[in-house]
Amino acid sequence: CFYVRKGYRRQGVTSALIAAALKVAKRAKVPALEAYPVDADETKSASGTGFASTFERAGFKTVARHVPPRPIMRHDLKAIAGLPIALDRDPQVGMSIWPNTESGRR
Repeated sequence: CFYVRKGYRRQGVTSALIAAALKVAKRAKVPALEAYPVDADETKSASGTGFASTFERAGFKTVARHVPPRPIMRHDLKAIAGLPIALDRDPQVGMSIWPNTESGRR
């Protein structure tokens, strides 16, 4: 779970933290990461665990949902085992994860 202090939100901080977590997990040969964010489409509640849409943009998939606003999301790191992960600035979504070439470009 991530908490981003007010004043630093909506600047891509959570996306950058997710990208860093994926990079470290991949390097450690972790098979998958799970997240328990809030689905903003299902509740107006604030999130201390991040929003599902942010994790979705980072490649996480919903694998279960026991209550509507709380998806269980997973990123299968085995699926990207041969690809390097890098951060790339996307003006639509802030910081995103992209499999890239050795040159660092998509």
